Amino acid sequence: MSTVKRKSGRFQFLQFGIIGVGNALIDIGTLNLLLLLFYTDDRMLLLVYNTISYSLAVANSYFWNASVTFNRTSEGSNYQRIGFFIQALISLGISNIVFIGLNSLMEWLGVLNWLRYNLAKGLAMLLSSLASFFMVKYYVFKDYKKRNV
Repeated sequence: MSTVKRKSGRFQFLQFGIIGVGNALIDIGTLNLLLLLFYTDDRMLLLVYNTISYSLAVANSYFWNASVTFNRTSEGSNYQRIGFFIQALISLGISNIVFIGLNSLMEWLGVLNWLRYNLAKGLAMLLSSLASFFMVKYYVFKDYKKRNV
């Protein structure tokens, strides 16, 4: 029987949230940098920009969450890597749908470009991060060892 103390869901959520702040800075910073360097209103190019910025944040997320938040159950196995990749694709889908959908709605309402891009990105990050947390906690880094205790 292991003597490693199990982290509570609240503590994991707090750690995930702190790491999420760094991911958010990478995500929104990259999007804004791309828009500053290569401005566009084209929805397909905005999807590309959102995907690039999200992918950089996800790579950072995997490193820190596997090393810190879920380090007790992270084995670095192929199952976990593939699971993380699948949940990242699902979360990317959520991010892209929310980003483009909200951006289109705010464009129709006449919200200024910079403001609508950042508001849409902010909500996209929030919703995709929440989905990601629950998928990572309950599927990717699920503690299968505690069943056998």
